[in-house]
Amino acid sequence: MTFVDEMKNAVTVRAALLVIGVLGLMVAFIASYAGAFHSPKPKDIPFAVVAPQQISGPLTQRLGSLPGGPLDVRTAKDEAGAARQLRDRSIDGALIVDPRGTTDKLLVASGGGASLAQAVEAIATAAEKAQQRTVKVTDVAPAAEGDSRTLSSFYLVVGWCVGGYLCAAILAISAGARPANTHRALVRLLVLAVYSIAAGLLGSLIIGPVLGALPGSYISLAGLGALVVFAVGATTLAFQGLAGVVGIGLAILVIVVLGNPSAGGAYPYPLLPPFWRTIGPGLPPGAGTWAARSIAYFRGEAVTWPLLVLSIWAVLGSAVTVAMATFRRDREDGPVGAGRPVAPTP
Repeated sequence: MTFVDEMKNAVTVRAALLVIGVLGLMVAFIASYAGAFHSPKPKDIPFAVVAPQQISGPLTQRLGSLPGGPLDVRTAKDEAGAARQLRDRSIDGALIVDPRGTTDKLLVASGGGASLAQAVEAIATAAEKAQQRTVKVTDVAPAAEGDSRTLSSFYLVVGWCVGGYLCAAILAISAGARPANTHRALVRLLVLAVYSIAAGLLGSLIIGPVLGALPGSYISLAGLGALVVFAVGATTLAFQGLAGVVGIGLAILVIVVLGNPSAGGAYPYPLLPPFWRTIGPGLPPGAGTWAARSIAYFRGEAVTWPLLVLSIWAVLGSAVTVAMATFRRDREDGPVGAGRPVAPTP
């Protein structure tokens, strides 16, 4: 037997294609994470100014024209209004000008991302220093003691996402990469739903009562976790229904390669490059991370959009899973790795 024949026996064409696909995923993983994180720069951070009318206009213009456009500046009526906008996540910082002195107050909300609050402080401090003024920082939504870098919400959501696509992959691969019929697809979705509830409850238990890493409502976080897990799992099942075992790779591409670096975890959206800042809010990791931080630090404010995003992924994933099981003509595929059925001996 020649070397070429040995190679054909050892590595099938299908296996070779899958290995090439894995290589592509690896390259995409490196490019996505390095592209998102290698050089974070603030851009269009929502920022409010509270100042007397004669000062407000020139100050707003000056801050809005800083090199690189780090701030998206608007005015607020008073300090209470600016603080309210911070707590409902409409802005990420506010400068309260004291016309009687040389020290102004800077409001930040580190619960929305420690790196973002630090960026706002650095920008405001430099801008004030150029005018021979200083700032005193007040954190209106501080991070919990056990979440000093505000990464706990991100890691929690990443864990839920991993659990979602691994559960879906196991459910499908254990009996074949494509659902054989509608009944099997519905059973898998039901099992996924039960698993999602358990994952939400256990994940919230660990991150909250056990570790004390995140404050906020345990039940709300658990509900969010169940939705994240089910959305990711249903999406994975849908990809598998569309592409067989390759669907697992597609799920990893969407959730891990594209979703995690754009989730706003280590660097919130205003610090990410345009591509990742744009796609992040529409993917499960980004929607989940935003909602988890809102529940933990902002009393559940600004969660309508991320919950809608997660619900859309869950509904579409479930619908495609059932549709592919119902209408797919090729129903004779055996389990992954199995050959064609052997005909019975007469």
